[in-house]
Amino acid sequence: MTGSMAALNSSTLTIVALMPLIAWRIYVRVKRMVGRQRVSRIRLWITLILFPLLLVLLSLSAYGHWERLWWLAGGLAAGAGLGVFGLKHTRFEPTREGLFYTPNAHLGIALSLLFVGRIGWRLVQIFMTGLPQRGQPDDFTTSPLTLSIVGLLFGYYISYAVGLMRWRFSVLRAKRLREAAP
Repeated sequence: MTGSMAALNSSTLTIVALMPLIAWRIYVRVKRMVGRQRVSRIRLWITLILFPLLLVLLSLSAYGHWERLWWLAGGLAAGAGLGVFGLKHTRFEPTREGLFYTPNAHLGIALSLLFVGRIGWRLVQIFMTGLPQRGQPDDFTTSPLTLSIVGLLFGYYISYAVGLMRWRFSVLRAKRLREAAP
């Protein structure tokens, strides 16, 4: 067996070994984006802190390549718009058991398919070309498609988390006012 064939096989074996984990994460993501969920203030704060930090890191790694940053910014703006659209089509439920919301199923499915499609395309690239062996460390930030999809997803999650946080605060504020009223 040649060296590149052995490297491709070890890469293929690694991906195959990770497939159950990838499939499980995709299932969790799709379920989270289309089903009824309890508002978790911790998850909202994680989203509002982690995603902007990751955006800064991505921007720094693409710094100096303005066309790449434009793809990321375009995806981010489109994602923020989708987040606002998604919030308008979300069902909010303040109940005695807690605060719940049900995201728009069509939007959740579309974003999940986009996410799965990009992962699938990357796996095809790995299997067909052995890309990880030849790739550079900054390959992730050189693809306009990847940057725009990452921007879209991050923009969506950040704006959606902001909207959920605002709704949560308004419900809790109204509850405190009702309890404080004579």
